[in-house]
Amino acid sequence: MGEIVNLNRVRKDRAKAATRASAVANRVLHGRSKAERAQAEAERARADRLLDGSKLED
Repeated sequence: MGEIVNLNRVRKDRAKAATRASAVANRVLHGRSKAERAQAEAERARADRLLDGSKLED
């Protein structure tokens, strides 16, 4: 015979796993230090300046 499975427990475990996965994604997006955010902003600004400087004028 197969193992008896409580479907409510399976559903709750699946929901908890999804919550944990979204928490990991949020930590990656929002869990950066002030120095890391400043460095990323400086890199983005440098890339914008480089791109603006490379534009051709008509």
